[in-house]
Amino acid sequence: MKTILIVDDDADIRAVLSEFLEAEGYGTATAENGRDALAYLHRHPRTALVLLDLMMPVMNGYQFIAARQQDAAVAAIPVVVMTARGAVGAGLGGVTRVLPKPMDLDDLLATLQAA
Repeated sequence: MKTILIVDDDADIRAVLSEFLEAEGYGTATAENGRDALAYLHRHPRTALVLLDLMMPVMNGYQFIAARQQDAAVAAIPVVVMTARGAVGAGLGGVTRVLPKPMDLDDLLATLQAA
């Protein structure tokens, strides 16, 4: 079973996405910020994909992406960004795709299947 790591500071979003993805046959794990996500990935390097919010406290999505790119142990794990921001700034190198919030769930599934 492929595991998707959902990284978002909003507990409701983490819960809804976890429930939806598990119903679709994925395993899920959650983290509320980039620092916790990096720690999780080091413990679970076979994670299939990271679904990442950009705007979070402690370590935001941009900081997570920069740290991930410098860390050979987790750099190859695909990242899909989800954001409510209309225009995404620079600093998203190595990201598979950017999905707007609120997300179209069919688009999310197609993105996960392609990744």
